[in-house]
Amino acid sequence: MSDQSNTSTADSGITRGATGRGRLLQVLGMWFGISAAIGNTIAAGIVRVPGEIAQLLPSAVLYMSVWLIGGLYALFGASSLAELGAAIPRSGGQYNFSRRAMGDYAGFIVGWSDWLSSCGALAAVSIVVGEYSAKLIPAFSGSEKLIALSVLVGFALLQWRGVRWGSAAQLLTAGLKTAAFVVLVAACFLMGGHGNVSTAPVSVPLASGWSLVVAIMLGLQAVFYTIDGWNGIIYFGEEVRDPGRDVPRAIFGSVFSIMAIYLLLNGALLYVLPMNEIAGNRFALGTAAQRVFGQLGDPIIRSIMIVSLLSCINAIQLFCSRVLYSMSCDGLFARQFSLVNKGGTPELALLLSTVVSVLFVLGSFERLVAMLSFFFVSNYTLSYASLFVLRKKEPAMERPYRAWGYPWVPALALIGSLCFLVGSIITDRENAPLALLMLAVSYPVFRLLRLSTRNSDSNPKPE
Repeated sequence: MSDQSNTSTADSGITRGATGRGRLLQVLGMWFGISAAIGNTIAAGIVRVPGEIAQLLPSAVLYMSVWLIGGLYALFGASSLAELGAAIPRSGGQYNFSRRAMGDYAGFIVGWSDWLSSCGALAAVSIVVGEYSAKLIPAFSGSEKLIALSVLVGFALLQWRGVRWGSAAQLLTAGLKTAAFVVLVAACFLMGGHGNVSTAPVSVPLASGWSLVVAIMLGLQAVFYTIDGWNGIIYFGEEVRDPGRDVPRAIFGSVFSIMAIYLLLNGALLYVLPMNEIAGNRFALGTAAQRVFGQLGDPIIRSIMIVSLLSCINAIQLFCSRVLYSMSCDGLFARQFSLVNKGGTPELALLLSTVVSVLFVLGSFERLVAMLSFFFVSNYTLSYASLFVLRKKEPAMERPYRAWGYPWVPALALIGSLCFLVGSIITDRENAPLALLMLAVSYPVFRLLRLSTRNSDSNPKPE
């Protein structure tokens, strides 16, 4: 099957899917896109990552700087993905952009790593739900992984009923988590403030020279993992009622909303706690809540985080199934995974994604974070490059939204991504090679799947 024939399949719109079955439903809007991004992004990372970054960079200026850099990186990249998402309104995420610009294998690399990293993120979030639930309700102690698995399966069953069920759950949980974090930030600024970092002693020394460079790179790894997800709407391109308008609005609304919440939360942490109490603290938000609310602080913050994490799980499961569905429609994965039920859910894609996430639950959280950040930025790199390729390759393509500051702003996002990847390979000798190995494995998997789908297409079952 040539790249040209694949592109035709790719552009066939919402009629894709297996004959005689359901199809994706064009029922989503801008607010769903923002809720999916907030739900996916503001999750486990904001709990564990502040302590890790403060351990690496025990300076308020450097600490906040890596968060600001992460926000600028997302903002510079937002216009590129807004153009691509509005011009190529397909469900499945960044996979679609790289495939159209650079061919099947480039698309497969993005789809493969995006699907695997999303399954890994789903597992990481579920693990944290289990941990928080056990701390909140002592009777659950020792059942953390059982809770994680139960949550994964529960949301899979909810989404199996249809996209409207998943969308309603996303809007509700994202609204609740946003309100809860706003209340928490307000309480910290109104009732906290006794741990001013500028006057408190710092027990963790600040690195210098090459060690400081490594610390900054590792801090950025953690930030990029934590902020990833602002582009959530692009996973539902053909399910959005008006993609030309709603995709760009949802992307920019997501970036500004997420970064406002993250900067306020981190500012609140620094206002309430001294840096030496944040550094190495795996539950810094909980410590801050205890300072503000007393003994009720821990159960309050854990309850907020459980709601937040449930919203994240729902969003990521929606993403996973769409990536696998889109690849299957294009013959880059087994055709059976393009089956969609009457509720608009790719049911076999959802099933396989859930099974893989269950297997990931057995992994290490810290290693997942480091590897996932490498995958995320690799995909952004190819997407930003795709913008330039498509501008040259298909100048007549209809573009309801055009990236602002082109070519300079998209170039900054692309250069930033490349610098991060090179820096990760140089500074993280433990996790970056594993991530590269998983990407390398994609080629033989790609060849096997292409051979399998071609054989299947050339030997159709008799009527």
